Amino acid sequence: MRAGAQQWAYPDDVPKPELPNAAIAEALEELGDLYELDGAIVHRVVAYRTAARTVREAPVSVAALARAGRATELPGIGATLQEKIVALLDSGTIPATQKLRAKFPPGLIAIMRLPGLGPKRARQLHDELGIDSPEALRQAAQAQRLRTVRGLGPKLEQSVLAALEAGAAERLAPRVLLPKALQLGEALSAALADSDGAATQVLLAGSARRQADSVKDLDLIATTSRPAALLKALEELDQIESVSSTGEAGARARTHAGVRVELRIAKRGAVGNMLQHFTGSGRHNAALREAAVRRGLHVSEYGVSEEGAATRTCATEAELYELLGLAYIEPELREDRGELDAARLDGGPALPRLLTLEQIRGDLHCHTIASDGHNTIEEMATAARERGYEYIAFTDHSASHGFGNEVSPAQLRRQIELVREADARVEGIRLLAGSEVNILPDGRLDYDDELLAQLDWVIASMHTAFGMGEAAMTRRMISAIEHPLVDAIGHPTGRLIQRRAPYAIDLDAVFAAAAATRTMLEINGNPDRRDLTDVHARAAARAGVTVVIDSDAHRVATLQNMRWGVATARRAWLSAREVANTRSWPQLRKLGKKKGAG
Repeated sequence: MRAGAQQWAYPDDVPKPELPNAAIAEALEELGDLYELDGAIVHRVVAYRTAARTVREAPVSVAALARAGRATELPGIGATLQEKIVALLDSGTIPATQKLRAKFPPGLIAIMRLPGLGPKRARQLHDELGIDSPEALRQAAQAQRLRTVRGLGPKLEQSVLAALEAGAAERLAPRVLLPKALQLGEALSAALADSDGAATQVLLAGSARRQADSVKDLDLIATTSRPAALLKALEELDQIESVSSTGEAGARARTHAGVRVELRIAKRGAVGNMLQHFTGSGRHNAALREAAVRRGLHVSEYGVSEEGAATRTCATEAELYELLGLAYIEPELREDRGELDAARLDGGPALPRLLTLEQIRGDLHCHTIASDGHNTIEEMATAARERGYEYIAFTDHSASHGFGNEVSPAQLRRQIELVREADARVEGIRLLAGSEVNILPDGRLDYDDELLAQLDWVIASMHTAFGMGEAAMTRRMISAIEHPLVDAIGHPTGRLIQRRAPYAIDLDAVFAAAAATRTMLEINGNPDRRDLTDVHARAAARAGVTVVIDSDAHRVATLQNMRWGVATARRAWLSAREVANTRSWPQLRKLGKKKGAG
């Protein structure tokens, strides 16, 4: 088994200097494009594009240079650009970019990225034809209106339609990470439900309900006795930029952030049919239809029909699945990975009793001000206790982490003392002294065994030298797994969703080694990571590996990242028994290499 494909999005809670040169170059290119859209002088536009090319081709980490105040050593990077790069590292954006984005419809930025257009033509189309989105561009090209603009002709119309047909504009629009998608979806649902009684019920469906890593659009299912009023309410929501189509069945809209929204109106007695159809993945629904056909039934979002009989509708999804001879399937499992066979009421293998957030009893990966965290030991401990945890491990970065704020051996000894002192003061929760120890390229760990043995918990992770070949990277990981003092491996594939691909590694070999040595593997709950992935976590559990779910919190607020780790575990079919930190601390210690209560 190998880890997956390249993506990127700026993460909130990973070491900031990890931002790759390609991501910084993309941000500078976007700013140059926006300046051109805004009619800036050509020298400014060229300066940003030149800087982007310099950054992309730089042989060293531009983020690290900028942090050290040395990005100006690169050709074409002056003090102003150095400042903007640091702002990007600190906040995930450049203030000038935010200001310029606010001046133009989000769809215009997607248009200017289409082959054959660019900023000048996108601005020209907007000024002369009012085109402000890929859909408006499609309609204008189909109506042969583009050729009415000076300098444009039939050939451009054809190339634009071909690019749109191929989904070029959609590919440029980034997918939204699950937390932001849920926040937006829940806000839209609540606003529609509160719209003067226009909706009697609004439910979130789609990949957001399945708790996928990222979401490209939002599906809402509503019931109403006043469909026209509901659609009017959608148009008037603050979050909605435009509504492209409406009808008795629903509407299609786009938010100011460029997220597509599909609102579908269901009859009260058929909510189960509609909700199931628009929650299940395409593959799940296709498999469900095939299974229904074998029973002489036809399934659609409108009901279940049988030849010679009236169409049956279901008020709940459970009714629908039961009608098809299946137990209720949780949304996270609807990916066509064997869930239909497991759900058969006539003797199929049973579906798992999925893990819940309430079953988590402790967090074993978080950071404090000792390294790159933002809160003290006591502040993190108090917040963890308020979440109902019985224990929390403080695992600040080790000496060769490579991005600043590392903990030297002497500092780690002092950190152990501070944790012990805080443990004596803070009641109602066990405080554990730990470390997130960097795995060096040769497989060794940062600290010597004498120091590691003083810790309650050791989680080993890779933070450097990601470009090693698969064989070398696998040996490196297994060397750490086989270390007698390593309890767990943190974010085992190194991926950052929509930002960095996993490193090359043979996960089957890693799983076998972890199972043999009783080394736990982490599902990191940081929503930019969710690593192990659901597919990998399921494979690890099947190989006999015990999984631990952590927040990787760098501040009090991100202790809530545990939610996304649990979501990944549910998508991986995991139950409480397969997750180490559903147990008390003494029980958990018995699962690993170091026996006893600890």
